[in-house]
Amino acid sequence: MKEGMRYTKQRLAILQQIESSSGHHDAESIYTNIRAKNLNVSRATVYRTLDMLDKNRLIRKLDVGDGRIRYESRKENDHHDHMICLETGDIIEFFDEELERIQDKIAKKHGYKVIRHSHQLFVKPIK
Repeated sequence: MKEGMRYTKQRLAILQQIESSSGHHDAESIYTNIRAKNLNVSRATVYRTLDMLDKNRLIRKLDVGDGRIRYESRKENDHHDHMICLETGDIIEFFDEELERIQDKIAKKHGYKVIRHSHQLFVKPIK
């Protein structure tokens, strides 16, 4: 935990659940997985902790447009963007150096420097 954040078994379990699992999980699945490990934690604690972990940049919050917020681990130097399939709900992580250069070029053209960004593509299969 970061300095100034109180350490609790529940907070640590929530953070470890996100860091140890691949993919993008909503609060309910995080709650269910922790409860399955026989750790006593309430839904309210899970929601509050997820909010606190996101605000302290220990995890990343992801809104994929379906009304359910997802969370993923925030590892240093692990920048990636997302494609979300509108038919299946699959979330595909990708990184493209050319896309990063184009974003930086556009920002510079308008007198800015990109500090951070969230890039999501909503897609559907080609048939």
